[in-house]
Amino acid sequence: MAAGRLVAVLAAAATLLGGCTFGKPPPDQNGAPPRLPSPSPSPSDRTGDGQAAVEVVAKHLSVPWGLDFLPDGTALVTERDTDRLLKILPASAGPEGAPVTEVQTVAGVANGGDGGLLGLAVSPDYKTDQMIFIYYSTASDNRIAKLTLGGTPQPIVTGIPHGPTGNGGRIAFGPDGFLYAGTGDAGNPPSAADPNSLAGKVLRLTTDGKPAPGNPNPASPVYAGGFRDVEGLAWDATKRLYATDIGTTWDELNPVQPGRDYGWPAVEGTANNPKYVDPLVTWKPDEGGCAGLGGSATVLVTACLTGTRLYVVQLTQAGGSLGAPQPLLTKKYGRLRTVLPAPDGSVWVTTSNKDGQGTPGPDDDQILRIVPEGSAGSLT
Repeated sequence: MAAGRLVAVLAAAATLLGGCTFGKPPPDQNGAPPRLPSPSPSPSDRTGDGQAAVEVVAKHLSVPWGLDFLPDGTALVTERDTDRLLKILPASAGPEGAPVTEVQTVAGVANGGDGGLLGLAVSPDYKTDQMIFIYYSTASDNRIAKLTLGGTPQPIVTGIPHGPTGNGGRIAFGPDGFLYAGTGDAGNPPSAADPNSLAGKVLRLTTDGKPAPGNPNPASPVYAGGFRDVEGLAWDATKRLYATDIGTTWDELNPVQPGRDYGWPAVEGTANNPKYVDPLVTWKPDEGGCAGLGGSATVLVTACLTGTRLYVVQLTQAGGSLGAPQPLLTKKYGRLRTVLPAPDGSVWVTTSNKDGQGTPGPDDDQILRIVPEGSAGSLT
């Protein structure tokens, strides 16, 4: 349901931007361009795109990284550099946003660089198992653990290479019920091409951390490889998986296919080589740095760090991209890291201005909520 709502929310944002909505995608990439919103700059809007309807859910956070929702709509958030797991109750929001409560501090997290307390995913069976999953750095590795709120994390995957950069960290449950994890090369590019390394990969796991049935190698959790730094995972209506990969020359949005090689470190961007899978979209790093990824039936939206914007990518029925990605919120809130559809029909976005590479404002870091037109700015 949340995926379907993302289309409506972004279509509403497009209406606010330019009076247009997304057209129905054709079955392939040879159709006419989509009816994307046209920029309408004004004296107060000098960013090259329009202004979506945005509310601030929470303020004064410190690098909110992982984000997911409990069945009752409560949001859970990880802070990368404080090791805190937070709870946000949107229904009780006031003028200064919703109350933020610390659930616990995760022990054993090693901070520094882009490592720390990273991804978070709520079990699809949370009502019965009460489990959440986290991805975090230690002094010796990156790992995935499961826990009940307030409980001690139980590692289910260890030994994911850890470095000052390239730690990946996004985790999400796929439509098949298995846990997917994006990892990075940890500053050692050849490891991304090594099928025996967990670095620079998309992993597919059971909730016990074992290789999921149907993996390319039944004995390995590796689903696909050849990535530099995977920080976004999302699916479309036909259950196709997509991932963002932060590069050095090109940042990529990739269609993830089992057992395939995505080229790093041999190539970045389009390779025109059957050995590698070409990306769906590429960006220069100063316009990209795209990390979090949210998906719906026909739309993907990614949150970008160095590009300080969202990009909306419309998909064809065949899984291709249609037209140029549409920017939203460019330079309005600084570095954007995570994007996720919420149970109430909105889209939540986290800022990352306190990560050592941004310029924090007095309210940073924040969690933003993009709302459909006509919602009257309500958080209920």
